[in-house]
Amino acid sequence: MNDLVDLHLHSTFSDGVRTPTELVAMAKGLGLKAIALADHDTVAGIDEALAAGAAAGVEVLPALEFSVAYSSFKDVHLLGYLLDHRDLQLQEILKEFRDRREARGDAIVNRINEKLATEGRKPISSAEAAALAGGALGRPHIAQVLMHKGYVRDMQDAFVRYLLPCDVPKRYFPMEEALATVQRLGGIAILAHPTTITNDRDTLSRIIDELSAMGLSGVEAFNNVCSEQESWFLRSYAEKKGLIWTGGSDYHGIEEGISMGTGRGTMAIPYSCVTELRRMKEERG
Repeated sequence: MNDLVDLHLHSTFSDGVRTPTELVAMAKGLGLKAIALADHDTVAGIDEALAAGAAAGVEVLPALEFSVAYSSFKDVHLLGYLLDHRDLQLQEILKEFRDRREARGDAIVNRINEKLATEGRKPISSAEAAALAGGALGRPHIAQVLMHKGYVRDMQDAFVRYLLPCDVPKRYFPMEEALATVQRLGGIAILAHPTTITNDRDTLSRIIDELSAMGLSGVEAFNNVCSEQESWFLRSYAEKKGLIWTGGSDYHGIEEGISMGTGRGTMAIPYSCVTELRRMKEERG
């Protein structure tokens, strides 16, 4: 086993297509020393991942990816690592989000069915999509139903022809609430794929500074969105500001050309990122 890790994976409990147990088995096969299950707005798969990791000899970090709004920016993603995922108040907060997500899934299916009707095609059902989801119903599960029906060629075709035109807006956590929740649960808050917020380095630097003053601990410098130059900028900026940096593939199992551990082929995240996360958690008690 090498000393590489992948700190950003998704399972069937949000919008991935692999179960937590399958993700652990894949990580074992790739020789990864550690992984983090960071499903969107749910911690429902973490205990399964922890059990599978203990059995397979793969270290699993509990994590959570919050869908956050900050200032004028929507769908900012905040990763919370090593938090108390069994906290009852967290479970209640996420249940409300899950209920809203399921309502959103139903609304998207209704819109798609309206479009299918204009095309003379039979409707799909939310139940079919929900059967593919281990937890919250996500758009990739709806896409799989469209593929099974023969209405689309592949996942990308499903999004272009149906899911994007028939989308329904998500609800987002306020950034202050998400950061406060991670802190309350003893976790470490990391800004996921920062360049999805903006590519302007001055603006991004200002945002990182503002968020670090609010409790942000670091940035996900290495991911599938950043160029190599952007990744090294984020790493150097984090180190200059006394923040930590992490990385992960953001693997869902549906993206073409993205693999666990290596992302688009060149990602190599060292175990020292896990060491830094655990060190910071210990320092904070």
